[in-house]
Amino acid sequence: MGDPAMRVLGFGDNIVDRFLDRAVEYPGGNAVNVAVYAARLGADAEYLGVFGDDDLGRFLRTSIEDAGVPTPRCVVRTGESGVSSLRVVDGDRVFLGWNGGGVTVEHPIDLADGRADYAATFDLVHSSVYSRTEAQLPELRSREVLVSFDLSSEDEFRDGAYLDRVAPFADLVLLSCSGLADAEAFALLDEAVGRGAGLALGTRGTDGALVTDGAVRLSAPAERLEDDAIVDTMGCGDAFVAGFLVELHRSGWRRDARATASALQDALHAGARAARDQCLVEGAFGRGRPAGEPAPANMW
Repeated sequence: MGDPAMRVLGFGDNIVDRFLDRAVEYPGGNAVNVAVYAARLGADAEYLGVFGDDDLGRFLRTSIEDAGVPTPRCVVRTGESGVSSLRVVDGDRVFLGWNGGGVTVEHPIDLADGRADYAATFDLVHSSVYSRTEAQLPELRSREVLVSFDLSSEDEFRDGAYLDRVAPFADLVLLSCSGLADAEAFALLDEAVGRGAGLALGTRGTDGALVTDGAVRLSAPAERLEDDAIVDTMGCGDAFVAGFLVELHRSGWRRDARATASALQDALHAGARAARDQCLVEGAFGRGRPAGEPAPANMW
């Protein structure tokens, strides 16, 4: 028999991405996407978060489960779901704003009511700055589960005080380093590792990615597609981290087993392949619908 599948838990945010130029809305969210993409790569993935009790919440939950990611311990709370508004301009996604994330962010998921024990049954838990789960990280760190955390691209999440809330409890942090040269990107990654993160991964779109553990510095180019083959770039960064994490875990990476340079290099290439393949998918993981179309009222 082969090795058992890696178990991945997406922990935190979910959101509807509404493209105004297409008049189509898609399910998404960093924690959701990483779980869906990990499942696509053969992992046993689930999602744990808060859904609004509105039509969009039903749409999100149905879509996530339809993508092969169960949501058995999720919480439904009274309030609106998160919505981000976008438009494509000259082939690039332009974010026009969001409603603050709705109830998912206003009353975020926590590890009460047995959810800490549930999370500890996974090999890795992934969360992000959009999940408002920082206060839950010490509890996760006290368990054997690996923790990855997406720090996104905003300056407020690179401040030393914020990094000190996250980095000591994360086995891997991801930073968007788009537009940065190697030296600038590695300086950001080194800061995160210096404040306690086990690994720091930087993605730069078509300029490739970098990773460091504080001793080893590695980079890898992006896997390119012809421009006319690209369907959508939504979720490519999340696909990269899913590919990276699944491959690195497959190589034997654990909290008590440091990843080798060879394993890190292979994981960078696996992430690049996953990001390339994601460019062929509409939305974060398809399942778009006309904006405003109602979901089944009996979902809950």
